[in-house]
Amino acid sequence: MLDRSSTPRLAAIVNKVVEDQVLDRAYAALADPTRRALLEALRHGDARLTDLAAPLPMTFAGVSRHVGVLERAGLVRREIRGREHWFSLDPRGLTMAQKWIDEQADFWSARADALSDRLRRKRTP
Repeated sequence: MLDRSSTPRLAAIVNKVVEDQVLDRAYAALADPTRRALLEALRHGDARLTDLAAPLPMTFAGVSRHVGVLERAGLVRREIRGREHWFSLDPRGLTMAQKWIDEQADFWSARADALSDRLRRKRTP
């Protein structure tokens, strides 16, 4: 039987797991140099898959797979215009990744400051 008092805690755990999966997809997508190059290309504006594939030393299908990873990670969005598929950056995809980095930086900065203060107090007679 489920204890009702634990329901909010379980919901928080489930939400955290979902957030972690989204974060994992974003970081996994960013870990690949080809995908980072595709994101950099899209900083200049929307592009078709053909445009994205042209400068890369791989097959069209290979580039398509990389773009699919970026889409699933929420870093790129696709828009169909007539018969063409256009891709653009989706800045919301980086929001959670940036938030996680900021939280870690705040945590470790506070720890480093506390350690520095403690060491300073120890040196002072």
